[in-house]
Amino acid sequence: MLGSVTLSIPVLADGKRLAPGTYQVRLTEEVAKPGVGQSPNAERYVEFVRGGSVAARELATVIGPEGDPTANSRAPTGDRVRVERLRGGDYVRVRIDHGGRSYLIHMPPASISGPGGR
Repeated sequence: MLGSVTLSIPVLADGKRLAPGTYQVRLTEEVAKPGVGQSPNAERYVEFVRGGSVAARELATVIGPEGDPTANSRAPTGDRVRVERLRGGDYVRVRIDHGGRSYLIHMPPASISGPGGR
């Protein structure tokens, strides 16, 4: 388990709508195919769990040991979770600092009318 995240607005994760609320975020063993010059562990899948069931999964960028060595960021020194709406409101960023690594998850807000609509 990486941490507990509280979303204040609905977002889309892997095409699925996540309602506002609190989710446990856990790291999976599945990694994304690395891009040219990218570390094999630079992106990992995480799952959003609520009520014991996986509600959605999404790709997380890993910064720190075994993550992206080209990232211009120091390894975090403690465990913390931060959820913020990025400028312009086009994305919600979840940053989880855990075990000397940072996991960045970017998700677009979901409209009230359904996935993909505004």
